[in-house]
Amino acid sequence: MVILPPVVPPLPVDKPYARRLAAGAPFDWLRAGWRDLRTDPGPSLLHGLFVFLLSALIIAGLIGFGWDYALFPAIAGFLVFAPTLAIGLYAKSRALEQGKPVSLRQMLLPQAAAGGQVLFTGALLCGVMLLWLRAAVIIYAIFFGVQPFPGLDYIAPMLFTTPIGLAMLAVGTLVGGLFAAFSFAISAFSIPMMLDQRVDALTAMGTSWALVVNNLRVMLVWAAIVLALFLLSVVSGLLGLVIVFPWLGHATWHAYRAVRLTPGPHGA
Repeated sequence: MVILPPVVPPLPVDKPYARRLAAGAPFDWLRAGWRDLRTDPGPSLLHGLFVFLLSALIIAGLIGFGWDYALFPAIAGFLVFAPTLAIGLYAKSRALEQGKPVSLRQMLLPQAAAGGQVLFTGALLCGVMLLWLRAAVIIYAIFFGVQPFPGLDYIAPMLFTTPIGLAMLAVGTLVGGLFAAFSFAISAFSIPMMLDQRVDALTAMGTSWALVVNNLRVMLVWAAIVLALFLLSVVSGLLGLVIVFPWLGHATWHAYRAVRLTPGPHGA
């Protein structure tokens, strides 16, 4: 009797995805990220300034082309794609950790161990963001039909003072929350992992998912911190991104270092 080997080898069961992290660990990551930001702050702040200018340009383009209906979903979708933009910040934190000099060139052109897999992950996250934008438009059409978007001056009263608006807000928040949770799980550690290790995009995203799920209590605290700081940046007219984005980028590297899987014969 001939026994054929499995086409795909099973995933190893001895990978320790769970970590014994204190509930306050995310605040330790923030402190470490702030330390990295203050160490040779110029490149980090330039990185944050670039993200701010890019965001402002996109918002101006949406308004200028009359696509203001996509403004709020696009702002929310920024959180989906943001980890890809932060790879230069991860590279700086890694260099500081290794005692190497930091340069703006290294941050702009980081040498990722996974090579082009980082771009593939960025494309996948961009696809998730575009899917969320389309879902937001469909949700609006379901509740308000095909009537034109009333404009930014009228959207708040329409959402918060009418039954249909409140219902759409509830459904949109639920659907957006699902998109956000999925995106956060697959991107929280995948980009830092591909900078640090030679791993393909799908494995990195799957590992990120496993690390988030198996450390859910701490990761919920981390997600709440990220969301709160991002909302503060939005309230400041996105100007806060100049500081908040590099701060969170550096802190994310330390979060990855706290939960990462050390390469080895058994993957742990």
